[in-house]
Amino acid sequence: MSDILSSEQLHNAMAEHPHWEVREGKLVRSVQASSFPKAIQLVDAVAERAEAVQHHPDIDIRWTTVTFALTTHSEGGITAKDVEMAAQIDELIG
Repeated sequence: MSDILSSEQLHNAMAEHPHWEVREGKLVRSVQASSFPKAIQLVDAVAERAEAVQHHPDIDIRWTTVTFALTTHSEGGITAKDVEMAAQIDELIG
C-alpha cells in the first residue's frame, strides 16, 4: 500500500511534472495528438506501461485530445504510484 502524498510532497511532484494539474483529487493531463490514430497509439502505449506496473489511469479520448487522470482508488487519493505513472506517461508523450 502507498500513502497519500502530503501537500508538500504533492507540491514537489507538481514542480517536477509541470504539464499535470491536480483536479478533484487526481493528477490530470490532456494531450493533443496530431491525428485520431496517433491518439489511439498513445493510449495503447500507456496501456502497456500501466498493465506492466498494475496501475491504470482513467483515460478519456475526444478525437485528438487524450486526457489522463491518476489517483490510487484503494488509498483514496494521490500517491507515489500516481506520480510514477505520470512520469511514465510524460516519457511516452515526449
